Amino acid sequence: MKTGLADAAVETAPIVLLAGDVAGEEALAPGQPAGDAASQDAVLVRARAFAEPLLAGERFDTGEDALAHADGVAAILQAIGAAPTMRAAAYLVYAGDYLAKPEEVIAKAYGESYASLVAHTRKLVKVQRSAREALGDAALDAAQQAAQVERVRKMLLAFSRDLRVVLLRLASRLQTLRYYAASKQACPQALARESMQVFAPLANRLGIWQIKWEIEDLAFRFQQPDEYRRIASMLDEKRVEREQVVEAARARLGTVLAEVGVHAEVQGRPKHLYSIWKKMRGKQLDFERVLDVRALRVIVDDVPACYATLGRVHELWRSLPEEFDDYIARPKANGYQSLHTVVLDEQDRPIEIQIRTTAMHEHAESGIAAHWAYKEAGARGYAGVSAGGDFEEQVAQARKAVLRQLLAWERELVEPGGDSAPGQGLFDDRIYVFTPQAAIIELPAGATAIDFAYTLHTDLGHRCRGARVDGAMVTLNTPLASGQTVEIVAVKEGGPSLDWLNGELGYLRSSRAKTKVRAWFNALTQQHTIARGREAVEKLLQREGRTAIKLDELASQLGFRNAEALFEVVGKDEFSLRNIETLLRPPEPLPDPDEALAQRLRRGPSRDTTPKGGVLVVGVESLLTTLARCCRPAPPDAIGGYVTRGKGVAIHRTGCSNFRQMAGRAPERVIGVAWGRPRGDAPAVYPVDVAVEAADRQGLLRDISELFAKEKMNVVGVHTQSLRGTAWMTFTVEISDSARLQAVLGSVCQVSGVRSARRR
Repeated sequence: MKTGLADAAVETAPIVLLAGDVAGEEALAPGQPAGDAASQDAVLVRARAFAEPLLAGERFDTGEDALAHADGVAAILQAIGAAPTMRAAAYLVYAGDYLAKPEEVIAKAYGESYASLVAHTRKLVKVQRSAREALGDAALDAAQQAAQVERVRKMLLAFSRDLRVVLLRLASRLQTLRYYAASKQACPQALARESMQVFAPLANRLGIWQIKWEIEDLAFRFQQPDEYRRIASMLDEKRVEREQVVEAARARLGTVLAEVGVHAEVQGRPKHLYSIWKKMRGKQLDFERVLDVRALRVIVDDVPACYATLGRVHELWRSLPEEFDDYIARPKANGYQSLHTVVLDEQDRPIEIQIRTTAMHEHAESGIAAHWAYKEAGARGYAGVSAGGDFEEQVAQARKAVLRQLLAWERELVEPGGDSAPGQGLFDDRIYVFTPQAAIIELPAGATAIDFAYTLHTDLGHRCRGARVDGAMVTLNTPLASGQTVEIVAVKEGGPSLDWLNGELGYLRSSRAKTKVRAWFNALTQQHTIARGREAVEKLLQREGRTAIKLDELASQLGFRNAEALFEVVGKDEFSLRNIETLLRPPEPLPDPDEALAQRLRRGPSRDTTPKGGVLVVGVESLLTTLARCCRPAPPDAIGGYVTRGKGVAIHRTGCSNFRQMAGRAPERVIGVAWGRPRGDAPAVYPVDVAVEAADRQGLLRDISELFAKEKMNVVGVHTQSLRGTAWMTFTVEISDSARLQAVLGSVCQVSGVRSARRR
């Protein structure tokens, strides 16, 4: 028994070709030379003769004769208007399953175009089988199943660059279902479910209505046999009889319109069983209330002709006023326009009739109000849900492209030198590949195994070190193709390579994967920075003998949310360790200033007029003095003293606004002071504040701090604030001479991004 390309076959039932479906009448349209009918028939006869000895006696895994299946598929293609050249391809596709080198043999005998079709169809069969396994996964919930179904649909079109392949697969699947129905065998549920969820909607989207409704009816019969029999029993006439009723009504209306000069195309199609059941369930209707079991559609040239046709319809049959809808005067929200009416024929059987112009029909068939978007929305679709998006727009265009591709290919086969490759695919911007468990993964075109790994899981992408594609090892920058099965080889621990971010090497295609790789390296850099900061802080604590202190508490006292935040700024050299030292070393307690001042006043001045600290208080020696923090005086600034309550004499710069205000309020407290000479060889140093305004950037604090260090000025404190790209910084530096500070501030202004630097 052979597992071949076929899904199965059975004797073919006639398929009615409707205007606007696959329009077989265009096959030999004027201006499109496709060869004469005799030459096309000759190709068909030759192809069947070639395939017959290969297929005869062979059986597929369904038990069907292989040649009978090929005959059935060819008959389905003929019924929907395909030319003999297309039907010939069906025989060659199935014959290829029994050839050692099918593409090579068929290319020599029939040309590259036939060989390409055979190759693509064989690959698509492999994809179908894997997709069927994915859809049959019981572990998937309803939402995952729905997403997987949609990916399968897209993949079937995306994988096949030639829509002829899809058409052949649709015909083959219909033949499979016919075989199970005719042989009265139980159809596998996975195959029936795939037919309903994938192939019927695919036929619908491509506008091949006849294949769509027959696949739906047969799949419905196999999936829900009780419901199928219930609906069938409700119909008091067989399908052939219902078709005859619709055809008689169509012919009668067409004749009446022609007599009154209305140019119209009248289409008729009876409602099939699955559609009846779906409408009853979707609208919560009893069978008697389903009024469009029989339906006609009339397409005319303009709006006046719509209303003229409506008048003739109501003259011809008795109408049901409550079932009339004027969507021309009042279009639906999605732009749909048409006249809907329900009439009763001579036997009181309801017939739904839709009347619209050609433009309205095109919009309804291919625009946002397309029939497939309405029907596939499920029960909610009847509440006004509509489909949209780039994929649906592409499929709407694909519906028109199906026949054009078939006709163009037929011309290639019968014209000299007509062996060109099939046209471009509809979905060249994406690919669909499989996991080893047959799950379908959507990726951008050109994606690699690393993109695939990151799509599955971020950690798997980080640990990816190799890949098997269809069982063969490939390099990580090898572009993937639709239909391939990809297996990732990963290490237990590890991270990505910087080479992956090099666009010239081609390791990554998807922006999602690139973002995850960059995030990994950013996190790694941050970890190194934190480790460096932690090491510096812990060494400082060891020197100070404070290793028992809790790091999070230390960070909180310094104004950070946690220890890691402190380590990060220390590691970036944006926070001085002196701040931690200052916190760890509390100031020594000072004597009572009032008592000290009183004692010194009682002792009187000494001969030494140079008190410790470099400040001389005129007339009173060794008074307790403090340098005011508001103005930070330093030699050779002009200074003045102010006797405070409890803090001795505060030394201010004479230009200090605070000093002027206090002197104005209590002039008796002002005392004359002057800078004295420091004791010993080391010059006295004084803290001063420097205000810097700059454009915020990475490393700005480090660059300014390095400049102060180069100028041998010790920075004992830093306060920074950043807002909307501007940084304001206050540095407290120790200097011995404020005159030298101006030169240093000039150098600070030369640092990149610094706008101003001044002493506060």
